[in-house]
Amino acid sequence: MKTSQKIIVVSCTCLLVIVSVGCAAAARKLYTAKAERRAAKEAAQNIEKEIQELEKEVEELEKEQAQREAEGKKEVITEEQPQAKGKKIAIDPGHQGPNVDMSDLEPMGPGSQEMKAKASSGTQGRYTNVPEYELTLNISKQLRLELEQRGYEVVLTREDHDTAISNSERALMAAEEGSDIYVRIHANGSEDPLAKGAMTMVPSAENPYVGALHPKSYALGESVINAYCQECGMENDGVQLYDNMTGINWSQIPVIILEMGYMTNEQDDVNMQDPEYEKKMVKGIANGIDQYFAAGN
Repeated sequence: MKTSQKIIVVSCTCLLVIVSVGCAAAARKLYTAKAERRAAKEAAQNIEKEIQELEKEVEELEKEQAQREAEGKKEVITEEQPQAKGKKIAIDPGHQGPNVDMSDLEPMGPGSQEMKAKASSGTQGRYTNVPEYELTLNISKQLRLELEQRGYEVVLTREDHDTAISNSERALMAAEEGSDIYVRIHANGSEDPLAKGAMTMVPSAENPYVGALHPKSYALGESVINAYCQECGMENDGVQLYDNMTGINWSQIPVIILEMGYMTNEQDDVNMQDPEYEKKMVKGIANGIDQYFAAGN
């Protein structure tokens, strides 16, 4: 072999060695980089898991704190309402669902020759499309819970939208249950979209059926409407005298109708479907009942 050929062979061999060494080094770097990336990914996953666990712990602690605060409030409310002891409240969620036919007639009062429909589905939210019978049951159930927390015993005349019970039957039920007062929950409606505000309806002293109930019914209506409007900010239309309401005329205990607001007025309608506003409505009604009994009624 010539000297020049030997030099070429040696050069090629060296080149192969260099290439092999370079490939090995690159492979080691690639392996190291992948290992570091896997480690970083695992570390990130571990950190994310720890964050999720911490968030869950915080959420649980917040729930426990909220529950303790709620329980504390319940205890305070009950303790602060001694007038509730031994008192029973009958609540009538006004109207009934359309699936129950209550179009048959009944006397407007005991012995009356004037007849009225046993019940109806009421009005409807012009802007929310919520029917009155749904609103009244919703508020009545919330009111029951609030009153029970204050120490009252409570009975509802209906628990759903499909129980056939007339206005006279509801009034008689309130007395048969041994209730001290009868609070009928309703909402108003008008052709005038600007009409708004709340009122209570009570029998007059000249009512031929329940005139004797006027003084205490008026006191109850006044306490409830003032406390209700003060708490929720609804416009106060005061206490109105009505002697043509079957549910009033058949009552045997102090009775009021609370018209909580106008479902045909945009502001009233929307407010009465706001859960936070509903809490104020319920609190206001309960405060009015408290004040009625605290006055010695």
